[in-house]
Amino acid sequence: MDGKDFDALWPGGPLFSRGDAFPLSTDSVLLADFARPAGAKRGIDLGCASGILTLLLLSRAPRLHMTGLELDPLAAEAAQRNMAANGLTDRSRILTGDIRRHRELFRPGSFDLAAANPPYYPLGRGPLPADPARAAARGETDCTLLELCAAAAWLLRTGGAFCLVHKPERLSELFCALTAAGLEPKRLRLVCARPGAAPSLALVESRRGGRPGLKIEPSLLLSEPDGSESPEYKRIYHRE
Repeated sequence: MDGKDFDALWPGGPLFSRGDAFPLSTDSVLLADFARPAGAKRGIDLGCASGILTLLLLSRAPRLHMTGLELDPLAAEAAQRNMAANGLTDRSRILTGDIRRHRELFRPGSFDLAAANPPYYPLGRGPLPADPARAAARGETDCTLLELCAAAAWLLRTGGAFCLVHKPERLSELFCALTAAGLEPKRLRLVCARPGAAPSLALVESRRGGRPGLKIEPSLLLSEPDGSESPEYKRIYHRE
């Protein structure tokens, strides 16, 4: 892969390879903006795919070191190339491994920050793509929501943050999975395509060992009533 395979995410921004197998995820871009990496020294991206979330968090926090954990070897290779293209190999580590085997890969409490853009749909709720990699990205074929939350809780120090993006219709399941793992939901922000539209995504931050108390932030609107990009969407994508 040469330099022509990479594009800047915005003028002067990080380089990213937009290959057909691992395209840029809007959900991960929104999650990276929602997360608060400042002050964290060690972070982990659970199911990092081609590394867009890892890359964006590193670009926001100069003192942060990120580990990307990815089951698919091809996706992990793509993530490594994206880190190298941005000169971030010294601040990142991409591992090929199974989230469910986190206890074999890491010591407990190894990270200050965990983040994930997980599969949204449990098995049995709708058809999945025939391609195994795409099926794993859409459905919980390799890691369930309960297993993901349990892994994040094991990996985080007390007070560490777990940020993820999910579907609003699974918020009840998500909150139950988080609290069962010892992660207290602390921040919630819903994402709407336009004013008046039902939420399409939910951005959630929880804390390991946190006290009860959930802050619901104003909804993130992606577009104006006339269909044009909202000011906040432009800010996130550096289109001001």
